[in-house]
Amino acid sequence: MTTIDPPLPRRRLVADTGRAAALRHPMLPLLVLLALAFHLSTGSFLDPVNLRGIALDAATIAIVAAPLALLIISGYLDLSVGSTLALGGLVAGWLAADGHSLPVAVLGALAAGAAVGALNALLCCHAGLSSFIVTLGMLTAVRGLGQQLFPLPLSNFGTGFAWLGGAALAGIAAPIVIAAAVLAGAAAFLALVPAGRYVFAIGVNREAAHLSGINVRRTPAALFVVTAAAAALAGAIKASVLDSVASGTSGLGFELTVLTAVLLGGVALSGGAGSIFGVLLGVLFLGALQNGLTLLSVPTFWQLIAQGVALIVGAGLATLAPRLQTVRHAATPHREGVRR
Repeated sequence: MTTIDPPLPRRRLVADTGRAAALRHPMLPLLVLLALAFHLSTGSFLDPVNLRGIALDAATIAIVAAPLALLIISGYLDLSVGSTLALGGLVAGWLAADGHSLPVAVLGALAAGAAVGALNALLCCHAGLSSFIVTLGMLTAVRGLGQQLFPLPLSNFGTGFAWLGGAALAGIAAPIVIAAAVLAGAAAFLALVPAGRYVFAIGVNREAAHLSGINVRRTPAALFVVTAAAAALAGAIKASVLDSVASGTSGLGFELTVLTAVLLGGVALSGGAGSIFGVLLGVLFLGALQNGLTLLSVPTFWQLIAQGVALIVGAGLATLAPRLQTVRHAATPHREGVRR
């Protein structure tokens, strides 16, 4: 019977995870080089105002990328986050325009997203269907549902709802604070909660995890719900920032943007590997790339090509990282032997 290693002391586990991620992640030097190159080219890339704009644009991506990364690490995928984002924005905007308070509008969006996630979880985790096929179908089905429920664009949501996207907490924009809280919560889940370790075990070998006594359905099912709810929250934030939302255009292509950020962060699409620190780097790299190309007035089609190349690079990093780690582990006993 396969067993799981005994847990490390909590303080040591957090320290080891953070230090290893900071020193070994290949995206860190790439992000620094990219920022320096754009600053030398534009002269304004590293200005505080521009950096704040990058962080604000990247906030909604980070809110969805963090739980989606956990889901992918557990061996599943959710391609419906773009349509769920649109549905969440529509529901929140509709409630706000109808005179309901901000908490009610946000709760309505979260409920709509959680319902989509629960259906994904039911079909993927309990019925055993492919998450790629199910969420690809939900990508179009949820989009169609949004267009049926809200055929006309919504706007003029009021000042109360505008707080979500425009307010500042301790001088920091509310979407950035929310994104930071989501990233911190996901990192704490992986490092401090036993279910966080189960995510890796399920992603590496679901059968072995089951034989070890881990419930291989409950944790991924919860992650489906959390991911969809996060997408709906991101949709509410976008609707608040823009003060409008349309079912036909909101969130189009968002799923590929988030997936690119996650893969750039080193999360293995096959499951079992990844970190929230890497996801943060992937989100920042993608945001910096889009912002820098915009400052340089690069045409839109070249920006799309750059994003596509970044996706391929991210997939390559996710494939090569486990192999490099295997080589490093194989070489470690030899080095230790030489030292002795």
